[in-house]
Amino acid sequence: MTDIEGQAGRNSDNAGAPVDAVRPSILDPLREKTFRAIWSASVLSNFGSLIQGVGAAWAMTRLTSAPDKVALVQTASMLPLMLVSLPAGAIADMFDRRKVALAGLSFACASAVGLTICAALHLITPWLLLAFCFLIGSGVALYSPAWQSSIGQQVSKKNLPAAIALGSISYNVARSFGPAVGGLLVAALGAVAAFLTNALAYIPLILVFAAWRLKTVPPRLPPERIARAIISGLRYSFHSQPIRIILIRTAVSATASSGVSALMPLIAKTLLAGNAETYGILLGAYGVGAVTGALFTSQLRTRMDGEHAVWMCALITGAMIVVIGLSRNVYLTCAALFLAGALWMLVIAMFNIAVQLSAPRWVTARVLAGFQGAMTGGVALGAWAWGHMATADGIGPAIIVSGIAVALTPAIGLWLRMPSVSPNDADMAESLDLPETKLRLTSRSGPIVIELDYRVDPARARAFYGVMQKIRSIRLRTGGFSWSLSRDIGDPALWTEHYHCPTWGDYLHQRSRMTQADRVIQADASAFQMGGKPLTVRRRLDRPFGSVRWQEGVEDNHADVIRVDLRPGI
Repeated sequence: MTDIEGQAGRNSDNAGAPVDAVRPSILDPLREKTFRAIWSASVLSNFGSLIQGVGAAWAMTRLTSAPDKVALVQTASMLPLMLVSLPAGAIADMFDRRKVALAGLSFACASAVGLTICAALHLITPWLLLAFCFLIGSGVALYSPAWQSSIGQQVSKKNLPAAIALGSISYNVARSFGPAVGGLLVAALGAVAAFLTNALAYIPLILVFAAWRLKTVPPRLPPERIARAIISGLRYSFHSQPIRIILIRTAVSATASSGVSALMPLIAKTLLAGNAETYGILLGAYGVGAVTGALFTSQLRTRMDGEHAVWMCALITGAMIVVIGLSRNVYLTCAALFLAGALWMLVIAMFNIAVQLSAPRWVTARVLAGFQGAMTGGVALGAWAWGHMATADGIGPAIIVSGIAVALTPAIGLWLRMPSVSPNDADMAESLDLPETKLRLTSRSGPIVIELDYRVDPARARAFYGVMQKIRSIRLRTGGFSWSLSRDIGDPALWTEHYHCPTWGDYLHQRSRMTQADRVIQADASAFQMGGKPLTVRRRLDRPFGSVRWQEGVEDNHADVIRVDLRPGI
């Protein structure tokens, strides 16, 4: 039997030299029309969101003086990005990402309009304000994975790392000026004007996405159900070592660093005895620093490996946050915020680029949603924790402890070192042909048991076992369950790989998810086969008790129809 599981795939036509061989300018993606239009509109949208954030935070200080309530404004805005991000990522991978982005933007815009109307009618209470911040954040949470995962469809491959960095810059460009404008707007016209500005700022981005004619390839297989898609994304993130390391480090770093942003209104009001304009200036200094830092992302990746870059940036950032907690001078605080913003932006950019370059296309949005959830979940948790500490011990001590925590976060690299990734590792391999079957199968038929027999020279057994541990990771992160490897007692040269998929549809999805790097590892495993013969592959329909219908004519009315193109290589 032909081993269609184990043969190395042919290289795709667009597989060439590594993208990092020639590093493009950070501004090169802006020469591509679609990306430039979406990026420009996103800057305006982020501008509105930051103005709304200033209005909400300052409005909360007028409604209550409790630090924990003020900090909860950021928690309410960020918490949806943690709770909604995984379903949003699954939806973005399953359906047209342009339409998913439009749905999220429209919901956020409608919620912003609702907040504006309630504020204009003087109906706002602390809890109602937090509720609207949560709703607006939910719309953004639905939009964000769809937008980030579609960047690869907006730019050429060589510009992808720079485009990812520009995605972060779009927020920080707005943060450089938005908070300052927001502070002036709130001081002059009140929070209602800030809320209205945010609602209007969504409109250009909605129009740009509506006008984008995204070319989509009809899927060979029906989409997974939402619950199964979420599980697939979680399993991929868990079983992919680079993704797992980055998500853990992102969550820890975000929790430690969120004290400054969460307590910024109180830094302005209490430590510096300022007003809304002061608050806007502080956020502006932080944002200008972040933009400045992001511009040097490519140079940093060229000159330093990820681990050393994160160590350097986190240590200096932590020191600057301590200075912010000790300072009572607005100029010194702004200088410290500028440096902290620049260096912390570099840390986040390193994490973000590593995630996007590590994730294959079939799961990109879900992995990005996990990254977003890790970051915003850490921010939400940290904002709550630092807010309570500020209530108990004071604003200054809480900021100082946050800075010390940031400086200590790189210590996690002693156990979880930053992975080295290449953009070509995530390139999808050429799809395999449809397996030959003689049973009537639907997408819900299952479980499916897969066994592959390898005949390996016993003298090479240890090396073979090492390669098969890499195969285990591939099977588990692409959708296989209960993987095992056994050796025949009576025939030591015979090894059998065994795993299963819940349904036939899941198995077909699992076969379509191998990357070029995965195929290379599979080819390494197949190379151990003695005599150069193809591997023996067996696919079985497991029949647990009670699974067989009592009558042959009973139809499965819930069966999904699977249409598969039978052309070679598809």
